[in-house]
Amino acid sequence: MASITIKNVVKRYGKGKSANEVIHGVNADIKDGEFIVIVGPSGCGKSTLLRMVAGLEEISEGEVSINNRVVNNLEPSERDIAMVFQNYALYPHMSVFDNMAYGLKIAKVPLDEINTRVDKAAKILELGPYLLRKPRELSGGQRQRVAMGRAIVRQPQVFLFDEPLSNLDAKLRAQTRLEIQKLHRELGITSLFVTHDQVEAMTLAQRMLVMNAGRVEQFGTPEEVYTRPATTFVASFMGSPPMNLLKKAPNADLGGLPGSTLGIRPEHLDITPTGWGLHVDALEMLGAERLVYCRMNDEQLIIRVCENHVAPTAGSTVHVTPRADRLHWFDSASGKRL
Repeated sequence: MASITIKNVVKRYGKGKSANEVIHGVNADIKDGEFIVIVGPSGCGKSTLLRMVAGLEEISEGEVSINNRVVNNLEPSERDIAMVFQNYALYPHMSVFDNMAYGLKIAKVPLDEINTRVDKAAKILELGPYLLRKPRELSGGQRQRVAMGRAIVRQPQVFLFDEPLSNLDAKLRAQTRLEIQKLHRELGITSLFVTHDQVEAMTLAQRMLVMNAGRVEQFGTPEEVYTRPATTFVASFMGSPPMNLLKKAPNADLGGLPGSTLGIRPEHLDITPTGWGLHVDALEMLGAERLVYCRMNDEQLIIRVCENHVAPTAGSTVHVTPRADRLHWFDSASGKRL
């Protein structure tokens, strides 16, 4: 296992005035054994950052250290890392066992050691009954577990996951998330996991690196990121549905400063006899709860209503009161938390 330090890392494509900078001075200290999720929208630079840690992309400026050793100029094979990609990249003509063992055979690991490592990984991932099957005889979730098993048998210091669940359906994604959590508990290997799915990030992360346009917006635990978002971007990106952001709060006594934006989570707006009057546009049924989409002047708000409350109807007016201890204030110009 190993710690990872990312220090003032910059990535540019091209040179001189025509260079396109896509990663702008990222910093992160990752502890030995941590599970870190790098999350953000498509094109924010999260996979590029992961690939620089892996050695698949050259670092334009800054340093990446693994276990206190600067790895900028080391080949991927010299960094003692294992990577799991979105594409399973299994050899179709090989059995599950041979796919998992292939890298060890190339490295000339003794056969007894190969058998021991593959059997252990297969037991952890519940692949024992499938070791003689070919990839075409497996489900998508089973193929992804084989890809993870191939990484496990290498016994690396660091696991790098690049959107490994994107090709799975919703049920398999949820199941595989649980398997990845179990895997980390059992092995305790330092892990970086890239995803654009904020639910996946909240589920898996011990800490998360929230990225936007090549910059780190916030680095903290899921609870910190959700309950105290550092910027309006984090507030609107993390959470399903996102935080309501209002530039025209109707009550001057809520405590905001001039030029500030008010943030309030949908679950912190209570339906009351009096309060803000909202026009109900639509309702979304989500089983045990409903999302009520409303408008106040020209701004949209979402209210989360539990099943034991009567939901308003579309076209009606509903009154809500925000919980005073759950308000968030942001600078309207910079988007930063006040």
